[in-house]
Parts: sequence; C-alpha cells; structure tokens
Amino acid sequence: MTDLATHIPGIDSFNPVRAERLRPLTALRAFRRLVRNKEDTTQVFEIMKALNGRSTSRGYRKLLRTFEGGRQAYLREELAHKLDDPAWLARFPEGSVGATYRAFRDARGFTADGLAEVEREVVPFIDAEHPMVWYSRRLRDVHDIWHVLTGYGTDALGEACVVSFSYGQTGSLGFAFIGWGAAREIRRESGSVPARRAVWQAWQMGRRAKWLPGLDYEALFACPLEDARERLGIGTPDVYLSVPADVRQSLKLRG
Repeated sequence: MTDLATHIPGIDSFNPVRAERLRPLTALRAFRRLVRNKEDTTQVFEIMKALNGRSTSRGYRKLLRTFEGGRQAYLREELAHKLDDPAWLARFPEGSVGATYRAFRDARGFTADGLAEVEREVVPFIDAEHPMVWYSRRLRDVHDIWHVLTGYGTDALGEACVVSFSYGQTGSLGFAFIGWGAAREIRRESGSVPARRAVWQAWQMGRRAKWLPGLDYEALFACPLEDARERLGIGTPDVYLSVPADVRQSLKLRG
C-alpha cells in the first residue's frame, strides 16, 4: 500500500507516493488481537498495511507489463461494483466460475462493499483516484474469487491457505505473516491437523499458477470452473482436503 495520507486535492497535491516501511511489531500486535477476536477483520488490514512494503507498486508494474493487465489498468473498472450487482452475477451459467462465486457469497452473506468498509477504517485513502490504490482495491476484491478458484473454504485453515496462495501470487509479506501465523495457532490447537504442510502447499500453488491479478474477471466468470482451474494452472489442495470437513469447521484458533 502506498502512503497517500498527505494527499490534498488540487494543484498543490504533488506529494510523492512512498512505499510503506515495514513494521513487523505493529503486525505482530495486530495478529495477537486477531487471534483474540477472529471476527475483527480490521486487524487483517492492519497487518497488510504494516507489511505490504513495495509489493503493491511491484504488482502494478507487473500488471502493466502484460497485455490484458495493461488493458485492465487502462479501464480501471471497480470489481466491487460488479460483484455486488445481483443482475450482473445472475448472467453466469451453472458450473461457471461466476455461478460458483455467486453461490459462495450467497451461502455466507458476504458482500464486496462490506469488506471495503472494514478496510476504510484502517486505510482512509483506499478510495483515492490513483492507479496503485486502484490496484490495491483490486487485490482486496479478488480475495473471495480466489477462494472459489483454489477450493479453499472460509474456515480457519482455508483462510490461512488462501492468504498463503496470495503470498505466492503477490509477494506481500502481510499474506505470508497471516498464513504462517494462523498455521502456527492451528497446530497449537490441534496437533493432528497438517496446517503447516497445507499453507506450504498453498504458497507453492500460488507461485506455480498463472498470475491472477491481471485477468479479465468478467471473461473468467463465464468459464466453467474446472476448465478455468486447468487453464490457470491451479492445482488441487489435497493437504487441505485431507482434513475432514467437520474438523476444519471446528477449528477456532486459540483465544
């Protein structure tokens, strides 16, 4: 995340855009608060803000080096607006990525704007009209889509895995910190759950898959889910799936 906190609209707003310095102690304190209250999603954004460093600017430059990524940067569409539009989501046929995403969010009551509202509490400038901030919003809004593409659930282990996958895709240390920290807490709670192997596999899957931030997500949503996974090189999370569903759902992390 870039530092735009001093942004002042108008002709005097030529402030430099600086990368956030890494603040590991801030991230550690936020993680401890998150473990005490797993519903406090603001702590996730505190961790990401503390450990993003230059990953956002590197990712945006990578976006511009691909044809489709450059097109998406030029269009600068807001994914959250589409993802919260029931009429738009209704267009996608059963078995497609879009239909699976639709069922995923309906089952959980998730909205893209709900996550955005939480981030605004931590990053007041997250809606700024700046290309790198737009790219940061894009990474936020694809989080649940990556759940669908990878097959990881929203249980504690699934969340640890999807952020580890995200680390493989983006190189953001915030994702690595959350994934490995959550795996450590899960191991403390239940030594029989292969949490570290699961997040390690998720990271490897993220590294090996095609780069997802630059995709045309509207075109992707129209594709059959299994075809999309194959084309994108997203493997099967067999370590995660080896843990029985009831065991995964029972994991609470220690409070």
